[in-house]
Amino acid sequence: MSAKTNRGNNPKAGEVITVEPIKSVKDIATIKKLLADKPRESALFVVGINTALRASDLLKLTAGQVRTILADEDGGLVRESKTGKRRRVIFNKAAREALARLLATREFDAAEPIFTGQRGQMSASYLCRLVASWCESVNLKGNYGSHSLRKTWGYHQRVTFGADIPTLMDALGHSTQRQTLTYLCIQPEEIKSVYANEL
Repeated sequence: MSAKTNRGNNPKAGEVITVEPIKSVKDIATIKKLLADKPRESALFVVGINTALRASDLLKLTAGQVRTILADEDGGLVRESKTGKRRRVIFNKAAREALARLLATREFDAAEPIFTGQRGQMSASYLCRLVASWCESVNLKGNYGSHSLRKTWGYHQRVTFGADIPTLMDALGHSTQRQTLTYLCIQPEEIKSVYANEL
């Protein structure tokens, strides 16, 4: 894995590392195909790009929480690590299917995190390396990491599905529209697009 593709979670003092969303639907489909025979990795990717969960909250999901959310069309509440607030999580069809495949691989205790490694709950740094390796495998250029999953969700809600910025601000827990546009890496695109409009 090249240093250019994955710079990890350890920036130098004063440096901010910004990861990108996966903007191409074709690239997303290719990664899904790449992970099809790996239930854990497939569920990580699919749930990550289909919810607004931060990486830390994604990795903390327990089998009991997942079963509760899967059993209710209105989803379930998860406490955010960063804010301490409880937020509703709803799994769409793609996420439900990926999680069902993972849960079918073995018996999970209710309190057990569903995304585990050799030493228990998977770490965010390991997820960062996984995401970077998946993106490198499909020849994506740029900087990708664990946060790319949530950014991909937000980017496509706006660009592919046309969600409005106030809705995305709320879903992502942002305080300003500028923060949301910058976070999703679409502000320059949206500004450029208005110049193409003709009267």
